[in-house]
Amino acid sequence: MELIDGKKIAAEIKEELKQAVAELVKNGKNVPGLVTILVGDNSASESYVRSKAKSCLEIGMRSKIEKLSADTSEAELLTLIEKYNKDKAYHGILVQLPVPKHINEDKIIDAISPQKDVDGFHPISVGNLVIGKDTFAPCTPAGIQELLIRYRIETKGRHVVVMGRSNLVGKPIANIMLQKKEGANAVVTICHSAAKNLAQYTLQADILIAAIGSPNFVKAGMVKDGVVVIDVGINRIEDTTKPKGYRIVGDVDFENVAPKSSYITPVPGGVGLMTVAMLLKNTYKAYSMYGEQNG
Repeated sequence: MELIDGKKIAAEIKEELKQAVAELVKNGKNVPGLVTILVGDNSASESYVRSKAKSCLEIGMRSKIEKLSADTSEAELLTLIEKYNKDKAYHGILVQLPVPKHINEDKIIDAISPQKDVDGFHPISVGNLVIGKDTFAPCTPAGIQELLIRYRIETKGRHVVVMGRSNLVGKPIANIMLQKKEGANAVVTICHSAAKNLAQYTLQADILIAAIGSPNFVKAGMVKDGVVVIDVGINRIEDTTKPKGYRIVGDVDFENVAPKSSYITPVPGGVGLMTVAMLLKNTYKAYSMYGEQNG
């Protein structure tokens, strides 16, 4: 069993991007820019936004946080997005989700220019992903594929079973793994809570991607020997032995599943750390693809 080290791979990606940005500066060119828009006072969202901004600055990218009050109107937010759609200094726009309930999330996603959609949520980006065009893939699924590629885990013709059908992870990773490309070209099954017997599907997996949001759900009896396990879950469970009174676990019963696995991602330290790294990669990609007109 080998641990898939998300921390190490994320650091590699950031270092590669840091060197690429330094080369731009050396040649007197503009650098990629990311603006993050945060509406309201969600402490978890604030933490994520700070982490993204810090990572941008570490690799030399331009970064800006627009923090808006919880009572900001939908119209005001749409106006701000349009401002950054036109701002050539910023190549990526990210609106931190969730937004307050009085704001229509779909409208906000649709308002972001597809050329600056570094989250990969715009319907045009989603459509391009499905039909196999070069596009911005959502960061967590893109990070999963990056881990598989960098650990040289064969995916061609392998059976990938995805547990979960969310628009954030389940659907996009299934579409990514279906494409006739490197790090994909797999046979893909999506299973979810409507299945009467999930183990019937998970036992067939050569590569199991668990993204269902249920702590320690995947047990040893649900996987075959030699399986590659990608655990996307981040669940907080009570633990009085910890200073904060809780600990973070994944969707997979790591202790008992790991001995049966050929590769497995830990939680924390696995997929989660890849998300910000892939956001930076998407921002650099947006600059590279559209920088002539947007930068």
